Amino acid sequence: MFREMLNFRYGEYPFELFSVSHIAAIVVSVGCMMGLYISRNRIQGSLKSFFKWLLVVLLILSEVSFQAWYYIYDHWDLTINLPFQLCSLSLYLCTFMLLTKSYRIFEVSFFASMSGAFIAILTPELFFGFPHFRYFQFFLAHLTIILACLYMVWIEGYSLTLGSVIRAFFTLNGIAVLAYTVNKLVGANYMFLMHKPNNTSPIDYLGEYPWYLISLEAISFFLFLILYAPFFLMRDKRSQGKVN
Repeated sequence: MFREMLNFRYGEYPFELFSVSHIAAIVVSVGCMMGLYISRNRIQGSLKSFFKWLLVVLLILSEVSFQAWYYIYDHWDLTINLPFQLCSLSLYLCTFMLLTKSYRIFEVSFFASMSGAFIAILTPELFFGFPHFRYFQFFLAHLTIILACLYMVWIEGYSLTLGSVIRAFFTLNGIAVLAYTVNKLVGANYMFLMHKPNNTSPIDYLGEYPWYLISLEAISFFLFLILYAPFFLMRDKRSQGKVN
């Protein structure tokens, strides 16, 4: 039974958008985020260190198991397994962010992860449904990416500025140029720079290639501003409090 849950026969475990199993994954993800927020003031000392390392282990385990699964079943391919999809990139960035506590890595990780991973959980490019291994690996990886960023904000106390938005946006565009080069060299579609996702996604409403890329640029920057808004509002609220 367990071996069957690892096979590459798509038809045996089809994924259906907004099915019961998909809704369950969304609910669990939101519940974990709410749980972290509610518990944020209690995660201190040794518990804080434990939680950080738990996130690191889950991130690494998610990636290693994904790569091993493809390799063992002889499906590993340069067009799929290089870390140039936005969420794959986020996984690596979040791991280094947790290990180094680098603010510059945090800036890029937060905007890339919180936008990309949220959208991936809501509209995943996923071909295996519950209870296949890939179903669990996919949602665990994306949830852990989000929790890692929220951990840096709610537990470590990191914040963002408007400059963070600009730096993250241009850094990700630089990475996109590299991903495009890789796409041309190996025939891949990393970051969906060559064509739309095969599954239903919001990109379907953004026009045809290459025009949807321009729309994605504008939407990405808008999402970055939305993600920055809570930091701006909190900073403005504190400033008013000091004046009063």
